Order: sequence, then structure tokens, then C-alpha cells
Amino acid sequence: MRVVFAGTPPFAARALEALVEAGHDIALVVTRPDRPAGRGLRLSPSAVALAAAQWGLPTLKPRSLTDDESQERLRAARADVIVVAAYGVLLPPAVLSIPARGCLNIHASLLPRWRGAAPIARALLAGDAQTGISIMRMDAGLDTGPVLLEAPLAIGPRESAGSLTQSLASLGAQAIVTALASLDSLPLRAQDSSSATYAAKITKAEAHIDWALPSADVDRRVRAFNPAPGAESLVAGEVLKVWEAEPAPGTGKPGEVLRADTEFVVACGEGALILRKVQRAGGKAMLARDFLRGFRLAKGEILGVARQH
Repeated sequence: MRVVFAGTPPFAARALEALVEAGHDIALVVTRPDRPAGRGLRLSPSAVALAAAQWGLPTLKPRSLTDDESQERLRAARADVIVVAAYGVLLPPAVLSIPARGCLNIHASLLPRWRGAAPIARALLAGDAQTGISIMRMDAGLDTGPVLLEAPLAIGPRESAGSLTQSLASLGAQAIVTALASLDSLPLRAQDSSSATYAAKITKAEAHIDWALPSADVDRRVRAFNPAPGAESLVAGEVLKVWEAEPAPGTGKPGEVLRADTEFVVACGEGALILRKVQRAGGKAMLARDFLRGFRLAKGEILGVARQH
């Protein structure tokens, strides 16, 4: 099948790889423009752009798809279908009508749950036991189109957004190949919008740890914000990222340091949290016990506030 592929992060690159390996004719790859990255803030291509270059695929990097030039490139590709995976920009109606067999989206949730930009993180934050992949025929709404194929996936008890994204990327790659192979026979299931939930983009403010929450909730936030933006708290007035943690028994004031020796244990509104891996500003991620060797922190100090002198 002749395909135009639109996507940006590694999640999407895995699907593009699967389509190439399945023998589909990739007429054009559309991805976001190069962006500053790394300490030097050099312009860097997206994961999808790198994958497309590896296979010698023609690539388009428009700022949007509303201009005549971009839409003409899409029409000139003469694709049977446009496949979209975490592209990062809504396709305008004029683009949705271009391919003869429509536009399909690889969405990382079981729709209509978690429509929107951050379905993986939102599923973890909510404590969902299951998520999955939906292959959806796109319409003008935000993830509102009918579903052709679903692939459920259980969420492990210690899953992070990073590990779950990798699993869903592989599942989504398999699902889109299956969907294209059976495009004429798959029934369309309309979504029940009355049961829809919205997966809003994660904000930096959400990453600040509220120690008054139960430890299970704080733990979910640590996992949902790994690898980005990273859960964080003030520790003696310094920002500390928390990359790995685990709920544990314990009582104290929210944010109170219960142990700061071989283990780093902090009280929550209910229970406590053992911090396993942390990172100081400008430093590298390290085991919490190694952090404590070089950072004086006394039992009874309160995280989230500046140290009193």
C-alpha cells in the first residue's frame, strides 16, 4: 500500500520501521521541524526524521499543514492512506480528505479513554490497570474518529512512562501493520463520547511533588513523569529530581525526612516513600544512597521548603 507517514518521537519511528519492513511503499514522511536539543542546544532532527534518512525516504518538515505548499506535497504523494503516530499537530480537514482511503491514527490508549496529548502519563497517574493501542480513522475532532482495531496491554505495577511507551510503541507498530493488511474487512466502532476522558499535556507545575498526597499517588507521579519532565521537590532549598521511588510504611509530617542514611525515606500524607534514584540540578542521576553521601540531610527536615538558617 502507498503510505504517507506523519510522526515525530521514537514511538512513531517504531511504527515507520514496521511499515517499511512490511513492504509498504512510503511515499513521504512528514515530521516536525528540527529543534534545539542537548546542552549546546543544537538543532536536532526528530527520531522519525532520523529513521526516514536511514531508509532514504523523502521527508517534509513543515511548521504546520495549513499552507498550500505542504498540502500540494501531500497530494503529489498520491498515497492510499496517511498514517499518523504522535505527530504533534492536528491534521486540518483539507489534509484529512487527501488520501483515497483516509487517515489512520496510532493512539496510545483504548479510546475513548484518554483522548489527547498525554495518554500514557495520564493512564499512570490515574492508576489504570490497562491501556493499549487504538487504530482510529481520523476525523476533524481530537481523537474522536471511529476505531478499526484495539490491542489491550496490562500496566505493570512498577511501570514508568518510559517503559510503557516502549511497550506501546512495539504494540502500535504491530497493530498498524495488521490494520493495513485488513483495511477492507475491519469494522468501524464509533466511540462513546459520553465515556471519554481527556489526556491533557503534562505541565511543568504538575511535576512538583505534593508530599501531602498518599505515598501511592506520589509514586504514580514519579513513574508517570519519568523520563519527562521528571518529578521534583525542593531538598534544603535545592531542586532534586526523583526518578525512581517506592511506597513504604512510615508516618510523619508531609515531606518529613524519616531516614537519610543508607536509605532516603520521606513521609507523605499517608505512608512514606523510599527514594531510589535522584538527580541534583546540573548533575547526573544517581542512587539515593550515593546522593546522601555527598549531601548533608538530617532526619526531621522537611522537603519542599527552603532550609532555615
